[in-house]
Amino acid sequence: MQNRLGKAAMTEGLSDELNRATDRLVTLYRRWARGGAGLLLTGNVQVDRRYLERPGNVVVDGKQSLEQMARLERWAQSVEGTDAVLWMQISHAGRQSPKSVAREPVAPSAVPIAMPGGQFAKPRALRADEVEDVIARFAHTADVARQTGFGGVQIHGAHGYLLSEFLNPRVNRRDDQWGGSLENRARLLLRVVAAVREAVGPSFPVAVKLNSSDFQKGGFSFAECLRVVEWLNDSELDLLEISGGSYEQPRMMDLDGMEAPVETGESEGAPAPDTRRESTRRREAYFLEYAEQVAGVAEMPLMVTGGFRTRAAMEAALESGAADVIGVARPLCVEVDGPRELLEGSRPELTSFEKTLRLGPGRWLGPQSPSDLIKAVNGFGAMAFFYENLDRLGDGLEPRRDLGLLSALVRHQRGENRMAQSLQER
Repeated sequence: MQNRLGKAAMTEGLSDELNRATDRLVTLYRRWARGGAGLLLTGNVQVDRRYLERPGNVVVDGKQSLEQMARLERWAQSVEGTDAVLWMQISHAGRQSPKSVAREPVAPSAVPIAMPGGQFAKPRALRADEVEDVIARFAHTADVARQTGFGGVQIHGAHGYLLSEFLNPRVNRRDDQWGGSLENRARLLLRVVAAVREAVGPSFPVAVKLNSSDFQKGGFSFAECLRVVEWLNDSELDLLEISGGSYEQPRMMDLDGMEAPVETGESEGAPAPDTRRESTRRREAYFLEYAEQVAGVAEMPLMVTGGFRTRAAMEAALESGAADVIGVARPLCVEVDGPRELLEGSRPELTSFEKTLRLGPGRWLGPQSPSDLIKAVNGFGAMAFFYENLDRLGDGLEPRRDLGLLSALVRHQRGENRMAQSLQER
């Protein structure tokens, strides 16, 4: 890596109607590669086309055609001529596969997503043989990433997708070897990591994205996160990214979900309550306090993403050892060259990118309503704002800061519906 700045994974939705990589992805990542970040992580490439995170996901499952391999190679080559490296994030959406693409998603247990709007169908529990198939699919996708020239892979074990669901006792109510104790609930993640490492060999970079907490009472706790990190120490990982939350509790987007989030307390294994003023804490990274404690356990480098507001805060995190890589995501949808500007900017004057970071994406989107339905609209509207700008970047256009939340949501949903319809007609 050229530097310690990483473009964290964001779902792009820029595949074609066959869920193959496209020239729009090449255009998007070429722009980000020239933007200055040392590490670029793709959005979640799906290991099973039956359970997509959204209709426009790239999918790598089964035998790949020569055309698909060539498309993936062109995507991997988008960073050529720069100092950036491009890693493929690989994922299984689990129960967070919308009804438009999965009438019956799968999960550890048949526990529906607690969100209004009916976007997600009730999942069915995976059979034991299907769990083994999931492991094989992750290994296959990682090997295809290696073959097509990606610089590494990141296994998505966070944000409420399938591997994260197995870790969460609220969702995983199994009584076999995949459920119950933390050791059993973590078995799938650890088996996936081991299978991926075996598939790609010892020298190909393998990373994991892990929740510090689900921020739900009775969910995956920070104490459990620390124990899983200890087990991952034996997995020859090259990077561990610390994040948190899920669709039900979207803390990774600095948003609250349908229930009060669990923040601190010994029973949840979270860091001790912070006595600093709220205005001070809100200027800093969402998961940095968790990463500071993870750093005391982890033997692999750490990446922390979300909420950094200034270069000074980033440098402090690196100097303290709480992070080895600083992840930035949504601001790069509107400040494509932000990392380079940040690295080349003079001190102590704030760069334009730092001013964007200080505002925070939530400030662009207006106030949120306490209503559960409006909370959901705000959350998905925020996502749509960034999706729409990713679309523009993929088309070679400049991003727009003035997109309205509601209009972005309507346009985005229309596009998703069109893509979902094309999938159903195949």
